[in-house]
Amino acid sequence: MSRDSVPRRLHRSESIAHARAHVSQISRRIHGWSWQAYPIGMGTGAVYVTLAGLKNHPGHPLTVVETVFYFLNMVLFLLNTSTLLLQLILYPRQARRLITDPATGIFVPLMVLSFATIIIGTINYGIPSGRVTPNFIYGLFWTYVALSVAICFPMLMVWFNKPHDLAKFTPAWAFLVFPMMLVGVVAFNTLKVIAPEEPRALGVLLTGYIFQGLGFFMTFFYICIYILRIMTTGFMDGHQANGAFIACGPPGFTALALINLGDYSRDILKSRQLISDVAGDVWYAGSIMAALLLFGLAIFFFIFGALPYWFKLHKNLSEILGCWALTFPNVGWILTLRKLGDIFDVQGFHIWNLVMTICMCVTWLVLFVLTVLAFWEGKIFISTPEAVIRDQLHIHIVERHHEDAADLEKGDILALGVHRDTQLAEVGIAHSDSSHILQVSMEAAREESPAPAPSLA
Repeated sequence: MSRDSVPRRLHRSESIAHARAHVSQISRRIHGWSWQAYPIGMGTGAVYVTLAGLKNHPGHPLTVVETVFYFLNMVLFLLNTSTLLLQLILYPRQARRLITDPATGIFVPLMVLSFATIIIGTINYGIPSGRVTPNFIYGLFWTYVALSVAICFPMLMVWFNKPHDLAKFTPAWAFLVFPMMLVGVVAFNTLKVIAPEEPRALGVLLTGYIFQGLGFFMTFFYICIYILRIMTTGFMDGHQANGAFIACGPPGFTALALINLGDYSRDILKSRQLISDVAGDVWYAGSIMAALLLFGLAIFFFIFGALPYWFKLHKNLSEILGCWALTFPNVGWILTLRKLGDIFDVQGFHIWNLVMTICMCVTWLVLFVLTVLAFWEGKIFISTPEAVIRDQLHIHIVERHHEDAADLEKGDILALGVHRDTQLAEVGIAHSDSSHILQVSMEAAREESPAPAPSLA
């Protein structure tokens, strides 16, 4: 070991400590936030949606509990959206990285799905209290449709612009079209507050059918690839084991949407004298038969994912976010149980629905506690100081280059030097030291930083 190595190591350690000292905990949280935070709100929404669908609803006491979950969901939605907006403003490189990266970009549409659970909650709790009008719900429906199209198609263009390894396929990739598939679910909830004889009821009905078909068949293609993947590689393990439950979503939600849309079509088509006098009844009968087939498929995928789940899952708190896939994808077929029980007057469906709703609440409680614990211990939603410094230095370097270019255009060489010195002074790092600290930070990140928390992808 040379004599210069010890001072160099000391200088390196001092540089790392100096760089880390300038990174606050809040900065690390904002920089480390991700789109995978939205499933927490979606899982919270799954609780009050399933509770509201119980056959023997106890009334006001349970409604109060549902309302608490509804407001908690809105708080989580606002927290996630505002934090990601701050990330876009303060760390645009990180925000762009999360959108364009294939592993994290698939979670961007989950913001729209989380918004769907808020719309459903607003219908369930805002309309009966008189605080929300049907016109407002109608506007929310078209807002949701516009958001799903505006976000899904650009993300599909970004995602399909690169090749992907099918050996690493997971049903979570279907999140890119999930918002369009949920239009049918939002549509039949909207029809609860719109009279069937109104002209806009027909528009909501047809839009629900069209987008439900678009979303289901696209996600069905993804499910086919999922079957091919597990044929070649076996059951998914690790954090991907959670993704197996996502396959329950498309058939379950489509079964639920078809039954409800078919039910509303009886009154809407009859009131407007469209097609024939029995067209609505034909649609409804066909919807029930199709829903039974899809319900069976959803149950199969649930069992198919549950049997190997415990043996394939990695029991690490850093992977807790992926476990939220145990909640929201199963809402569709759980609510379908209630509808099938009503249609065929089978008490077994109602009991099954009650049992699964209790399981949903228990699962949410366990996951929420573990998620809070993982957040407290710094396992999720946090970046290393080195990652924050790299993006901060990049911002300052870009700003300096822009100002230098402006000064050169003006021909003011003196101002160029002043700008350079002033900006470096504001950053708090001398020009000769900035590149060194950047290099030190990158080396420290490689040597000392923990691996990023895996996602469902």
